[in-house]
Formats: sequence, C-alpha cells, structure tokens
Amino acid sequence: MAAVPAPLESIDVGDIKITYLPDGAANFDYSVFPRTPGECWARHVEQTADGRWVCSIGGFLIESGGAKVLVDLGFGDGQLEIPDFVTVRSGALLHNLARAGATPGDVTTVVYTHMHSDHTGWTAVDDQLTFTNARHVAGPGEVAHWSANADAPFSPAAQLAFANHFEESKDDEVLAPGVQIMQMPGHTPGHQAVVISSGTDRAVILGDTIHCSAQIEEPDMTFMFDVDPARAREWRDQLLAQLEDTPTMVGACHFSGSAFGRVVTGHGRRYWSALAA
Repeated sequence: MAAVPAPLESIDVGDIKITYLPDGAANFDYSVFPRTPGECWARHVEQTADGRWVCSIGGFLIESGGAKVLVDLGFGDGQLEIPDFVTVRSGALLHNLARAGATPGDVTTVVYTHMHSDHTGWTAVDDQLTFTNARHVAGPGEVAHWSANADAPFSPAAQLAFANHFEESKDDEVLAPGVQIMQMPGHTPGHQAVVISSGTDRAVILGDTIHCSAQIEEPDMTFMFDVDPARAREWRDQLLAQLEDTPTMVGACHFSGSAFGRVVTGHGRRYWSALAA
C-alpha cells in the first residue's frame, strides 16, 4: 500500500493532550538520504509512493492546563517544485488548528525544534506574526546559524525578519507544566526535542532527530540536510536506545501514516509501531 501523509490525530499523556496538526506533505527523491541503497527502500515501500519518500509536514499542539504550546509551524501556505528532487504542497496548519479547537491567539508558546523552512512557515502572515500572544523559542545558536546561512537550502530566510521576537531556549527549560526542552544539536546547531510528562505517562516530540521510520531499522541512513551528520547520528542512536520497548509515545512530524507511535523490538530488530496505519 502506498504511503499517505499523517492525519490530524490526538493522544493523551496523562492530563496533557497532544494533537498533530498537518500542514501538507513533501514527496522526496530517495537521494535526500545519500548513499542509501535501493534495497533499503525496497524493505520500506510502505513509506513511499510513486518511487518517492512521502514526508508529512506539520506541527504539534500541546495543551497542558491553561497553556497551549505549538511545536513547529509547518511550511506555510505555499508550494515548491524542484524537478527530480521534491514536490511540496502545504497550507493546512491553521485550518487544522481550528479543527483542534484553538485559534492563533490562544497559543501561549511557539517552540521551534529547529528553523528549517518546513518548521517555521507560519511564523508570520502578511508581515505580521501569526501567533501574536505567544513566546517564540528557538535553540541556542539557531538564529545566528541561519542569519549566516540565509541562502542555504530550506533556510527560514523570510522568518529571519522576526528574529528579534525569538528567545533562546535553555536545556531542560520548562515551557508549560509537564512540557520541557531537550536540546539535541546535530541536524542543526540549535536542534531540540520536546518531552511531555504527566503522572507516569511520557512522550517525546522528535523534531528532525529522526526523519522517517526507516531510520529506526536502518541506522546508517543519514539525511542530506543534517548540518553535522555524525552528531545527529549520535543523538538518534542515544534517543532510540532510550525509547525502545518503553511505554513512551513518540511524536514524529515527518513520518507517513501516523505521527504517533512507539519504538519496539522484535525478531532481532528495532522498528516503528504506529498508532494508526
């Protein structure tokens, strides 16, 4: 069965609700994972369609007490076509935020796992911040890196005009009750995950620590746009070791089929068990 982008869906982590908000999808040529052999993709055809990797794009709304934390802002209302490489169609995040029962004015904190353009797209609309009542939090060095690399692929060049609104996070910083930063630099210099805890329940929003579920089984897969591939691999391996065969739910913004699942082992391998097929 061909892969489809992840739908809007929610999970409860104790008293905290997490909702995945689709913005759109990208269909990438397999070359976005350099040096990954074709037989690897043959083992993971459920993540592909028409010979391309199906990459969901979206963000996560975390509702904890009276706080509403939005993790990542999708690609925004737009399209991108790079022949023989990628096709992107997006623009649904605000619609899905409304479906989840919230408005931009309700959001108390925006946290960027990192600042690639497919995670920052709804920062502003018509030269005005979209989430006017929210703190905007990025990882250490993230704004400086992109300010110096504004012409790089998937740079958030348009969003850098609002950089004076962005605060720099601290490792283990608490954004709301039970919602905490976990800095994991590598994919970008200020890349970070978000940990959600309530009672005995726990979840982790990966950001781009892991891009597709095939990487859970194929540890040598690296992503073209990792700024520091070796460090990104170290964090990926460390996090997977922490997650495997635990009750911890995972929120994965780029996985197809479902944004939520767990990391499990069986038959001598580690793999992804999605919340929904």
